[in-house]
Formats: sequence, C-alpha cells, structure tokens
Amino acid sequence: MNLGQGSAAEGGVELDGMPIGIPDTEAGSVDDPHGGGGVAYGSMTPDPSAPAVALPNAAAASVEVDRSRPNYRLLSLLALGHLVIDTNQGSLPALLPYLKTALGLTYTATGVIVLMSTITSSLIQPLFGFLADQTARRWLLPLSVILSAFGIALSGVAPSYAAVLALVMLSGFGVAAYHPEGYRTATQVAGDKKATGVSIFSTGGNIGIAVGPPLITALITMFGMAGSLGMLVPGLLVAILLMLVLPGLSRPLPARTDGRASAPQTMVGAMTLLVLVISIRSWTQLGFTTYMPFYYLEVLKGDPRMVGTLLAVFLGSGAVGTLIAGPIADRVGHRRFMVSVFFLAAPLAIAFLLVSGVWTFVLLAALGLVLVSTFTTAVVLGQAYMPRNLGMASGLIVGFAIGAGGVGATALGWVADRWGLSSALWISALMPILGCAVSLTLPEPRSR
Repeated sequence: MNLGQGSAAEGGVELDGMPIGIPDTEAGSVDDPHGGGGVAYGSMTPDPSAPAVALPNAAAASVEVDRSRPNYRLLSLLALGHLVIDTNQGSLPALLPYLKTALGLTYTATGVIVLMSTITSSLIQPLFGFLADQTARRWLLPLSVILSAFGIALSGVAPSYAAVLALVMLSGFGVAAYHPEGYRTATQVAGDKKATGVSIFSTGGNIGIAVGPPLITALITMFGMAGSLGMLVPGLLVAILLMLVLPGLSRPLPARTDGRASAPQTMVGAMTLLVLVISIRSWTQLGFTTYMPFYYLEVLKGDPRMVGTLLAVFLGSGAVGTLIAGPIADRVGHRRFMVSVFFLAAPLAIAFLLVSGVWTFVLLAALGLVLVSTFTTAVVLGQAYMPRNLGMASGLIVGFAIGAGGVGATALGWVADRWGLSSALWISALMPILGCAVSLTLPEPRSR
C-alpha cells in the first residue's frame, strides 16, 4: 500500500493511486472523549513534501509461512495412492512362482516378465516426469491407480504367456504415470524438510511393496489363480477416493517461476553418477525380490505359504527404513547417508546367503531396512542436482535407474538357468560393494 502526495488545499491523499478526500478544518473536528478538546480534521492533511511509505504486504508474509510447512493432508492422500500403486507392483514377485508353474516357464522367461514390467513402470518414467514439469495433470493419478490394478489382477487368469506380458505392461504404465507427478507435488508441499516430507510419500509406496506379496499370496492360496482378481478392490476404491477428494485438498502450489529462475543449473555429471548408483542398488534389490522366493523354496526347502511373508519382511523393513531415513539424511547430509548405506548393505546381503532358519528372516529384515532406505534420499539428492526439473529428476531416479536394475534382474535369470539360483543371488549380494565405490564420487549439490 502506497501513500502518495495529495493536495494540501483539497486535503487529498492517494491510496495505491486512488485519491481519497479528507475534509479540511472547516468541516469540523473530533471531540476528545476525555475532555481535552477536539482534534481538527485538517490536522490529518499529509505534508506534500513527505516521501511515500510502502507498507508490508501481509498476504506475501502469510504465503511465506505456508511454504515452510508441509501440507500433511495432501501428502497423506498422495501416499495412499502410492501405497495402492506399489501394492500392485510389489505383488508381481510373489505371483511369479505361480505363473511359472501354471504356464511352464523357465527362469529366463520369468525374468522377461520382470523386464517388461520394469520397462513400462520404470524406464519411461522420465517421459512422464518431463510432462509433469510442464503442467500438472492430476487426472493421471486416479487413472494410473486403475490401470495398475487391472493389469496385475488379470495377470493371474491370463490364458497365455503373451497375455501375461501385455497385462504386466498395462500395469506398468499405471505405475509410471503416478510417480513423477506424485513426487513433484510431494516435494513442493513438503516445506523446508524435503527428505522428511518425501519420506512420508515414499513410505506409502514402500508399505505397498511390502503388503503386495502376502496379499496376493493369500488370495491365490484361498481362491486359486482367480484370487488375483481381488487386487481390483483396493485399486477401484482408492481411485474413486482420489477423484472425489484430491480436487478439494489441492491448494495452489507456490509459483515455480521465481524458484526455477534462481535455481542452480543442472549438474549433469553428478546426476549421471547418481543414476548409476541407484541402478546398482536396484540390481541388488530386484535380484533379491525376484529370485529370493525361488531360492527359499528350492534351495532352503521352505514352506510355499511363507513366500509372501518372506518378501513382506524384506520390503516391510525397507518401508520402516525409508521413514527413518528422511530425518537422518536431513541431519547428516544426503550424500554421506548414501555412502554409509552401501557400506552396510554388502555384509548383510552376504550373511543372508550363509545362514538358514530364523536367521534368514532376521538378516533379510536388516538388509531391507538398510538397502531400501536410500530410496527417499536418492530422490531428494536427484532433485538437488536438477532443481529446475523436479519431475524429470524423480523420473530418472525412480524410473530409469530402477528400470536399469530390472535389466540386471533379467540377466540374473540367465545366470540362474545356467549356474543355479545361488550364483544369481551371490552376484546381487556383491553389487553394493561397487555401489559404495561409485557413491564416494558423488559431489555435493550446488547451493547457487
């Protein structure tokens, strides 16, 4: 608000360029209620020579406060959608042994199913990330939940291997469409603690990854392969909820134009190294989630009903690790946290292959807690390397890098067919050593 010059004769004053008349002394006075006489209106006439005074903008101040606080309602809704999306994605490893038996598949053919899922759910995510950086497409969120649910639900009753591949790819497209927009929005409403806020969103996904295996295992155990159709129920319910509630919860996000203009340039070399690091981590994670059920059944002679539980222990511990990792990474630094995690992951993975019995579950839980916890940190670090393209950054980390790990999982299937499951898992267990070495070369993000 600006008080400008006014005419002393007219008693005028300008308020943001609009003249407001103030009566002169002849118009009257205001009586002092304490009996001290009157105050003449004319005494309020501004001095023409006085400089204009700019008053603070209260609205701007309130926006600044809002930007520093996370929008927990929106984060919770995004995390719920993330939970269902990744429940569908996480159920695929537990479904593979049943599909292998039903369709008479080799390990290599089973690995190709993982590859097709990976290509559609992960490798194309940078494209959706690019679109998310251009404009918000909120309608993709409920649509993607529906696609992921239909694809995985119908895979269990697919009549052929080709049909399975097509349905897995359909589910993968739903997964790919949800993540970049979800991560971009979560980052923007997370306030100052980016890793903490994004960890809330990521935890929804990691819980879903952990819930998926025991859920689909229980459905197939009770109802046969047609039990996979039960995956439609949570998908449809949450898609309807997103359509009904998300527009009401959505508030205008802080304008991106100023932040993008002042943000540092993209660190191309650093981002390339980070993608390599996450690809290595994904090789280990997908190697274990894809072939550990077969290892448990065929090498350790475990109970088939425990396959879902085994995966839930690994991925559920990862969900806990993700939630814990956010505040720790915010405190110690994202790069330092990443190096430390890889340093711990290799011994735990190797120890898992040397034990049996209850220690299998204990060490698997520890490995999941450590290994999967890098998920949130990797996204935040990637967005720090690409501050002007948050959607693209999350697409590269969550999509392309993890997808590259899926290619490794397919190669491990070839290894398992020729040299056994143990060889494939030993390769996966040793990969974090390489990841630790590469992560040491990651630079700190630029502040300006």
